[in-house]
Amino acid sequence: MISSCSSPLEPQIHPPRNPSSQAPIIPAPLPPHLPDIAFLPSPSSLQALIPPPPPPPPSSTGAAPPHVFGLEKSQLLKEALEKAGPTAGSREDTKRLLKLHKDRCGLVALWMAGTLLVPPSGIPLERLVQMAMERGYTAQGEMFSVADMGRLAEEALGCEVELLRGGLGGANRERVLQHLVAGHPLLIPYDEDFNHEPCQRKGHKAHWAVSVGVLLGVQRVPSPGYAEDTELPGLFHPVPGVPRQPPPLPEEGSQGAVYLLAKQGKSWHYQLWDYNQVRDSNLQLTDFSPSRASDGRAYVVPVGGVRAGLCGQAVLLRP
Repeated sequence: MISSCSSPLEPQIHPPRNPSSQAPIIPAPLPPHLPDIAFLPSPSSLQALIPPPPPPPPSSTGAAPPHVFGLEKSQLLKEALEKAGPTAGSREDTKRLLKLHKDRCGLVALWMAGTLLVPPSGIPLERLVQMAMERGYTAQGEMFSVADMGRLAEEALGCEVELLRGGLGGANRERVLQHLVAGHPLLIPYDEDFNHEPCQRKGHKAHWAVSVGVLLGVQRVPSPGYAEDTELPGLFHPVPGVPRQPPPLPEEGSQGAVYLLAKQGKSWHYQLWDYNQVRDSNLQLTDFSPSRASDGRAYVVPVGGVRAGLCGQAVLLRP
């Protein structure tokens, strides 16, 4: 039953469809400028965005895995640790895994996206890094080409890949939102701010994130097929397995709220990012970072530089 609300906007969140997920997660708090009726979904209303890993193989030495601060709260790190090979039994094993995430944000984002596809790819992060290096897509783990990312996703994950060009606005906006509403992951290059949110640094802080859902502020909730959250009035979820109409998408430039549920490899937490903020950050990736250019390391940058490889582009993945 749909209750009336004082605000004209009724947010609804579309988590990715992953029938194998079981453990609940709680995404980051909503931005303060959302309507008053926008609250966090209850844990029972969302499924985990990353499926639980298989039990680790028994250790011949019987050594317990090392304690890593935050590990018990991070399904991402826990899964990576258990897929990295033999059961981690020393500090060196843990340090080796953590080093995999350094400067490899694109490959980490692709690996996380792979766990959302049906069936999950289950490919270890180390294997993704190895494949990218063998094919000349990367030297240090960096990914400055959306085209290379698409090719790697297609080969490694066995999924359908669509490369988006021309930015996240205009005609592409509805394609992106419908893709997320359908429960499919989206890989987005952007400039990362100190708090991991999108900013504008002309590509000097180029980073990758995976978006796995969308929060829409709409004038009315489509019916049937959507159920109001049992604990948070004004928040509606699509009912799994029930035919439903697509939600009305707020027009570009309107007052309707559109937020992407996104995650990137430097943080344990999912965040809600304003769609226009992500669009603008993605559209100004033009220059190679001066600090990278002077650090004495080799990087794989496509002909035409960061502008040609990342600017205004994204990767849509489907099973």
